[in-house]
Amino acid sequence: MSVAFLVQGEGLSEQTTMVLSDASVLRKICGVNDRNVARMEVLFSAPVQVRGNELVLDSSQPEQKDHFVQFMEELEQCIRLGHEPDPGLLDAIYRQITTPAGDPDLLRRTSIVLPVGNVRVFPRSPGQVALLNSLRLNALTFLIGPAGTGKTFLAVAHALQELLSKRKRKLVLTRPVVEAGESLGYLPGDLAQKINPYLRPLYDAIESLLAPDMVRRLYEQNLIEIAPLAYMRGRSLRDCYIILDEAQNTTQEQMKMFLTRLGENSAAAVTGDITQIDLPRRHVSGLAHASSILTGIEGIETVHLTREDVVRSALVKRIVQAYDRHG
Repeated sequence: MSVAFLVQGEGLSEQTTMVLSDASVLRKICGVNDRNVARMEVLFSAPVQVRGNELVLDSSQPEQKDHFVQFMEELEQCIRLGHEPDPGLLDAIYRQITTPAGDPDLLRRTSIVLPVGNVRVFPRSPGQVALLNSLRLNALTFLIGPAGTGKTFLAVAHALQELLSKRKRKLVLTRPVVEAGESLGYLPGDLAQKINPYLRPLYDAIESLLAPDMVRRLYEQNLIEIAPLAYMRGRSLRDCYIILDEAQNTTQEQMKMFLTRLGENSAAAVTGDITQIDLPRRHVSGLAHASSILTGIEGIETVHLTREDVVRSALVKRIVQAYDRHG
């Protein structure tokens, strides 16, 4: 990528032009129907135009000009490394380059690479970088944060990397079956069919990362097991990677039961949002309790994600912020 600065008029309008020699990179930067261009205009509060192989920012603010150059250079690097250039990535890069003491290339220095299908997963915020680093370094990580911060998705991606690299022999995914204002008894089908909706987010994360035939093969070989938390009692899990999702809805007794299932060479990620607890009021969340009493123990770490780490969508971030203000 080469850069040129074009100044039009008597200082009334200053255009910053980025020239891209690779047309495929330019197409990815623009996105489908130029949706990324529209997002750039929102981020920089200025018009962004596509002219042939050029992207042009029309702004008279010197700081915005510098940010635009840095933004485009970082975005190109991310795309060449395999990042999917969606609005979430654009938001993450802009946040990094405009944050005091921010590290612009932090997001592309950390990634998960699955050894099948050339799948790469990148963090989208400093909090997600901390999450991935903790999963790599610790046998047990509590991942606590609001909806949309990628807790479950990144934990599943890391667990699949461990499984497919044969560092773990099996992946076990579990979550408590707790009703959020609705009764299981009114759902149709047998027990397996009743609990399937609760486990659907875990299926979704796996299926978004692996090809359908690979997913089917892993299930058939019993290398991936998905079960409700109640089925964990009495088991000893060795050489496994275990993810406990929606852990804010465990009781203290359930959490203790789960944590004591961890056997030799096993690792676990425990995810949850302590602002969305569906337990009866007299019960203390097992996630909140365990993360507080296990602080400082070697091999255990708690990572707290915040609304700044919400990457699901800009709308979800605004929803979380509203609930925080009126909590």
